[in-house]
Amino acid sequence: MSTFRLPSLADMETMAAEAFATIPEELRRHVDGVAIRIEEFPDRETMQELGLQSPFDILGLYRGVSLDRKSVTWTPNDVDLIFLYRRPILDFWCETDEPLMSIVRHVLIHEIGHHFGLSDDDMDRIERTAEN
Repeated sequence: MSTFRLPSLADMETMAAEAFATIPEELRRHVDGVAIRIEEFPDRETMQELGLQSPFDILGLYRGVSLDRKSVTWTPNDVDLIFLYRRPILDFWCETDEPLMSIVRHVLIHEIGHHFGLSDDDMDRIERTAEN
């Protein structure tokens, strides 16, 4: 009898790195310096800031200054971060038929979109166009 083990934080970090490697180089090079972190859930401050009812309401988050808001004179105050939230992603995975790696890649690309200055509506429109 084999036992099933859910992916750990370290497993999800590996998956995120593998997913990142599949993104075309012309996009990846603009994400240089953005750290990708895997957390169990968003912290209390993030939940309050975003008005979340549950920590399962968000799969990922971009924190930083998007490229469209940076100028040549911009001085970084902090590192841009992409958070992937392990437990909400695993919960979403269990509720869908999608492969976990596809979900991790989708969330990562979505947050990279925010790094480029795209809104959720922009990304939804791009995804709908790509599906047709």
